[in-house]
Amino acid sequence: MKKLIFTIAIAFISLTTFSQNKNYQLSSHILDVSKGIPASGVTIKLEKKNEITNQWEKIDEKITDKNGRITDFLSSEQDNMGIYKLTFLTDTYFKKDNLESFYPFIEVVFQIKDKSHYHVPITLSAYGYATYRGN
Repeated sequence: MKKLIFTIAIAFISLTTFSQNKNYQLSSHILDVSKGIPASGVTIKLEKKNEITNQWEKIDEKITDKNGRITDFLSSEQDNMGIYKLTFLTDTYFKKDNLESFYPFIEVVFQIKDKSHYHVPITLSAYGYATYRGN
């Protein structure tokens, strides 16, 4: 019985620690590929493009956790369709290790077209980055 409870507890911890938050439609993650570790403490700003004014409007701003993740952008309970921009404020992250960086910030623009979950991660180094639509 103790083994079963332990196994269930480990499974629960794994699911809650590494899965995306199902109550939110957008998440992000930063992996510092130069170190092979998550980039914690990085501010990420979320903006939405106003279709009428063509201007960016700030929606939210959060800081990556110890796993380099933000799992709770955009509540799933609302209509989130539109064009968005995530701005990864990377300059401070590199400066804390006394590293020069080519990119003081990184902007990733993408479009939400339905109610499915969107995961927009980046892999990062001081002189390069990559992004893709994750899950």
